Amino acid sequence: MTTIPWSGLPNSTAEAGTIVYSGAFLGGPAQIRGDNAPEARLIIGEDCVIRETVTMNAGSSRDQGITSIGARGYFMSYSHVGHDCQVGNDVVFATSATLGGHCEIGDFVFIGGLSAVHQFTRIGPQVMVGGVCGVRGDVIPFGLVNGQYASLEGLNLIGMKRRKFTRERLAAVRLFYQKLFHGPGIFAERLSAVQPLAAADPAIAEILTFIGNGKHRALCLPDDSANKN
Repeated sequence: MTTIPWSGLPNSTAEAGTIVYSGAFLGGPAQIRGDNAPEARLIIGEDCVIRETVTMNAGSSRDQGITSIGARGYFMSYSHVGHDCQVGNDVVFATSATLGGHCEIGDFVFIGGLSAVHQFTRIGPQVMVGGVCGVRGDVIPFGLVNGQYASLEGLNLIGMKRRKFTRERLAAVRLFYQKLFHGPGIFAERLSAVQPLAAADPAIAEILTFIGNGKHRALCLPDDSANKN
């Protein structure tokens, strides 16, 4: 592990192969008034590309003190990772994509340009967030969200195909999605009814586990599901 020379901060480290462009500032203190966490760190995985003027804050005393970035991430200019975030592998942050503090971002997530994710929000693996979105709720794995205040528009089918989902698996997950988000009754009733489908496909089990582990933020729902809830 080598210290990133561009940041000038000894609490920022990156694995081999990570490239940092001019003007990036990595490992600065958490943007919290009065926070004092001298041991806070920023850890970046291997083979990341961090473009011009990207900012990534170290952790804070209000959490475990570590901001963690996985391997092979691509962070376009002016994107920002707030304090205490946990970011997975193979992510793409388009220009000016922004994370508030304490966010959890899964593997293979794409966040569109000028989109902002509210603090404490979770975004599951293989999610696609459209451009100019305000993401205020947890986004299920494999979800596709869009809109000024992001709503769930469906599944990230293109991303799932890239991850080698078969036609049969796609059909099973799509059927589950329709039952959960567009079936009759209120959302809580539908969620209870689809629990047995966890055995049908690992992706379904992953989505249900993600929903069950919610803590701080409400779930990001389709507009019609939100109205029924």
